[in-house]
Amino acid sequence: MYFVYHPAGQDEPTRWKYVPQKLMSAEREMLERHTDRNFSQFTQDVLQGNSLCRRALLFMFLKRDHPGKIKFDDVDFAWDEVRLEFSKAEYRQMMEDARERLSGDQLVAVLEKFEEEAADAYEDPDDSGKAFSPVAE
Repeated sequence: MYFVYHPAGQDEPTRWKYVPQKLMSAEREMLERHTDRNFSQFTQDVLQGNSLCRRALLFMFLKRDHPGKIKFDDVDFAWDEVRLEFSKAEYRQMMEDARERLSGDQLVAVLEKFEEEAADAYEDPDDSGKAFSPVAE
């Protein structure tokens, strides 16, 4: 999964790979402090569109790129400037999972939706094909 930031006036979006299970403890703790949520709940709330959680995540990624220069209070964004995206490999994994769990018309509908979304998805050249869960358990 990717966390994508595309502020007004920036030609190309900035895309960070978001794998909650791979975040370091200092980053997880910082996210918990800024959102007053345990990390597992934070990851769920990011997916559900919680603005504070997405702001904290944007802060974390910006801080990685600009250490010491960014303060949490400096991070502000319009809702349409941030989004989460699945990669082509993640869509392939979701389609495989759907084939194992679903059948009939439901399977056909889900596969059509995933194929449509996958057509425009980012193809990560470093993707090993392993898709991680977007929620930390």
